[in-house]
Amino acid sequence: MWVLLRGGYPLRILLSPRGEWMGRRGLPRNLVPGPPRRRYRKEALPALEAPVLPVTATEIRQYLRAHGIPFQDGHSCLRIPSPFAGSSQIKDQTGVTTSFSLFIDKTTGRFLCMTSLAEGSWEDFQASVEGQGDGARADFLLSKAPEPEDSEEVRRIWDRAIPLWELPDPEEVQLARMMFGLTKVTDDTLKRFSVRYLRPARSLVFPWFSPGGLGLRGLKLLGAEGQGDGVHYEETTIPRPGAYHNLFGLPLISRRDIEVVLTSRELDSLALNQSTGLPTLTLPRGTACLPPALLPYLEQFRRIVFWLGDDLRSWEAAKLFARKLNPKRCSLVRPGDKQPRPLEALNQGLNLSRILRTALPAWHKSIVSFRQLREEVLGELSNVEQVAGIRWNRFPDLNHLLKGHRKGELTVFTGPTGSGKTTFISEYALDLCTQGVNTLWGSFEISNVRLARVMLTQFAVGRLEEQLEKYDEWADRFEDLPLYFMTFHGQQNIRTVIDTMQHAVYVYDICHVVIDNLQFMMGHEQLSTDRIAAQDYIVGAFRKFATDNSCHVTLVIHPRKEDDDKELQTASIFGSAKVSGL
Repeated sequence: MWVLLRGGYPLRILLSPRGEWMGRRGLPRNLVPGPPRRRYRKEALPALEAPVLPVTATEIRQYLRAHGIPFQDGHSCLRIPSPFAGSSQIKDQTGVTTSFSLFIDKTTGRFLCMTSLAEGSWEDFQASVEGQGDGARADFLLSKAPEPEDSEEVRRIWDRAIPLWELPDPEEVQLARMMFGLTKVTDDTLKRFSVRYLRPARSLVFPWFSPGGLGLRGLKLLGAEGQGDGVHYEETTIPRPGAYHNLFGLPLISRRDIEVVLTSRELDSLALNQSTGLPTLTLPRGTACLPPALLPYLEQFRRIVFWLGDDLRSWEAAKLFARKLNPKRCSLVRPGDKQPRPLEALNQGLNLSRILRTALPAWHKSIVSFRQLREEVLGELSNVEQVAGIRWNRFPDLNHLLKGHRKGELTVFTGPTGSGKTTFISEYALDLCTQGVNTLWGSFEISNVRLARVMLTQFAVGRLEEQLEKYDEWADRFEDLPLYFMTFHGQQNIRTVIDTMQHAVYVYDICHVVIDNLQFMMGHEQLSTDRIAAQDYIVGAFRKFATDNSCHVTLVIHPRKEDDDKELQTASIFGSAKVSGL
């Protein structure tokens, strides 16, 4: 599709011929003991002249062979003896003692040692291996401990929380169980998972224990409030979401376990484990993201079943996550009336083991029959509104025209200089980001500081320069959005930009990329002196990326100069058939 902007408003939109439970704002400050938490810097994607993906799996294998390091090829990681673990050994899933305790991500090259908890980049690993003879140690690579303020707050909350069954008032216990849907979850299950209850905040408290029993590393608090005929759930994490990498239930996993069920909510894991006895883990950010840092902990499993929720968005997230974990070992529970999320299935008296047996394989051969697709087709017919895409809250007219924001598509925005393209798109993207759409911004024309100021002002719906005392409050909420910025500025090579986008999709599960604007990649293309051919090549690259990665790309293109009284036409975009034909 493409959009023309004139005077800051969309004038014309052409469609392509192709046919709550979680809150991230945290608890109210008056309910959380201790002082308010300070902000963390959100990691920015680096602007490198070389491709962002620093190493390939082939290069990693060649390096290991060249240095005489034995390795085992896994699903998403390579496994080698750890140079940081000394003589320590661990047991694999078959119970065999092994020293292969270090995992290297095949896509990014990042490593994690399960024994020493040393972690770092591929360059860090190379430096450690090549510096061993000089007595180099990996102390500087050890996983970062929680910030002192966080550690103090975690301990304070954990000490004040008590097991649910120890509440003095039986009516309070019954009310809490009803609010969280735990009427059929036993005390033994809550005790096994170390779940507690914080009375001042009326919240369940789920712990994050460090691997190896090294202590409490963080917490997730889940609050519940009555809202009409239903219940609204709101969660907060310490540390904040970007640094919270807890696989809830991990301490209960045995190295002999070869099958696991992944859920998006801790409550679902409790229900599944109690009903089926199977190992269950909860993703730290639900359906929003599967951080690559967690992949080593999932390497031991030969079969992984995703049961993330009962809507189409959960189904799409499950398919995306399965690509990271090797689809051949993944199965997906399809949402449906008879297959709700696990906790609801338990409360309805359904057989959870039987539902798990209906899980569909995430991987198909290159050619499939309708029989293999019929369940997915039924899912789309049953969820027509969700299939249409995520609807905008701030732009209802867009919902009438475009139905919703969908993955795998390319949107082109154009308009003369000063018409408000960047201002409009920043709010257009912010609208989706506040609904959990992981967004990557590539602003080549204006600085990230200026762009972030505009978006923060739009987010706060007010002029923060006139009320600076509220800056920290709005900045804290803005920082928790799944929003990332590329640090490119000025002319860039299309290959470098695509590689950065590819990296972001893998690491941050990006679903929406905004490129402002295409002209900053035109000067680097040496394929042809014909600017139309160069533009076609660039647009084709972005279109292919959107399709291959199931990611929506929003692309800004400056039109050629036209008279002020002349309406912009498709030919105004350099006369490109590829762009105007979208």
